[in-house]
Amino acid sequence: MKEKIKVHIADDHMILIEGIIAMLNTDKEIKVVGYSLTGMQVLDWFEKNNADILVLDINMPELDGIEVLKRFNKKKGHQRIIMLSSYDDVKLVKELTTYGADGFISKTCAGEHIIKAIKSVYNNTPYFSDDIKEGLFNLAIGQNVADGSKPESKATSSLTDRELEVLKLVAQEFSTQEMANQLLLSVNTVETYRKSLLKKLNVKNAVGLAMYAVKHKII
Repeated sequence: MKEKIKVHIADDHMILIEGIIAMLNTDKEIKVVGYSLTGMQVLDWFEKNNADILVLDINMPELDGIEVLKRFNKKKGHQRIIMLSSYDDVKLVKELTTYGADGFISKTCAGEHIIKAIKSVYNNTPYFSDDIKEGLFNLAIGQNVADGSKPESKATSSLTDRELEVLKLVAQEFSTQEMANQLLLSVNTVETYRKSLLKKLNVKNAVGLAMYAVKHKII
């Protein structure tokens, strides 16, 4: 039997947690293993328990979601983190990728994205809800226009052809398995290329890789 994706939900509104749990309970591949109403409860829970995915609200009492994210980043835990936010500030979203966030969902459209986001991030593929994705793209394009930047060889000069192929597929939200199928490689080989990209481009996760590709017009 395939192991279920274990999810912990952190939000300061119990009614929202109950709504998310109800949605996730409709999917046989996902299991909700816990929830928290404050930032400190999140940290306390993970001291004794574990989950594959943490769905984390930015606005949390006692300790906000940003600080929780930073602490998880320092511990370098294995769980992946999806930020849930009522903000549409893409500059904040960009900043949070440096702290290790793997995905972002706007609360206004959480219902239609939450299951897809969890499965995507679980498979090491970054996930943005459509409004945030559009904002990030516009921000990257605006910065390129402002500084007159163009697709430069410098942006990819240290990458091999195969690494560049993997980077493009990451930015297009291909899963590791899909990349392996596309490139006729093993999953382990794709993961090796991904790790090499993280080191060469000095980013922390697949979200950072995707944003690098957009910024430098690689896709």
